[in-house]
Amino acid sequence: NGKEDPLDVYLEGGFDEWQSLQRQQNFSRDFVVALIAMSETDLWLFAGLHTVLEVGSTTGHHPFRYRTERRPDCEELDGRLVVRFSRPSRQSYLLAEKWTSDLQVHEIRPRKLEVAEFPGYPSVLLTKRQLDLIVERRVPSWKSALSAVGGVYLIADAETGKLYVGSAAGDEGLWDRWCAYSKTGHGGNRDLRNLLRDNGNDYMQHFRFGVLEIADRRAGPDDILRRESHWKELLQSRAHGYNAN
Repeated sequence: NGKEDPLDVYLEGGFDEWQSLQRQQNFSRDFVVALIAMSETDLWLFAGLHTVLEVGSTTGHHPFRYRTERRPDCEELDGRLVVRFSRPSRQSYLLAEKWTSDLQVHEIRPRKLEVAEFPGYPSVLLTKRQLDLIVERRVPSWKSALSAVGGVYLIADAETGKLYVGSAAGDEGLWDRWCAYSKTGHGGNRDLRNLLRDNGNDYMQHFRFGVLEIADRRAGPDDILRRESHWKELLQSRAHGYNAN
């Protein structure tokens, strides 16, 4: 359904509504088994077993709206069961009875997946939706890690490839700075503010957030600014990105 990542939609709590809208009559079955692709190859998160009650019509790009009901006898595995499955093609709707022998239980997580735990600074890669969820829920592992350090971060525009390099040094480090981006999308940066003004606030969903370099909070602001300037020069984000200085 559009450009949304189904896993983001699931973590935000809107998966059932999102799944109910279809471009074709894809759910002409008694049940729908929902599996969401995870970042690791061939791993899928179980997002519920749904009884199909009826199908109605609607307008727009998704003319079919299904009314479904979650099966309560499978709910305890919702968001916990991860299966390994190599999808045979890009076909989204497979008949389950043909593939049950190919589905292998990879793990059953102790708790329902809400937000992935902090993966370590070099591995940070967040969409705007994921950042919003982390900030909204103040996920402890993320808040603790990002509050503990300052440093240099990167915002990449997935639509154009343009980059913005920024830095954070205050008492709350990267956490405080990224909370500002979650709230506004631009964090006060002139070029990003203009970008959103010209394209609308929905454009911020193209932003990807990562950490280039961390610094102990005892590092002086001048030291961090020098490192920020180094990354701007290396990545050419002044000449070809969103850094104005």
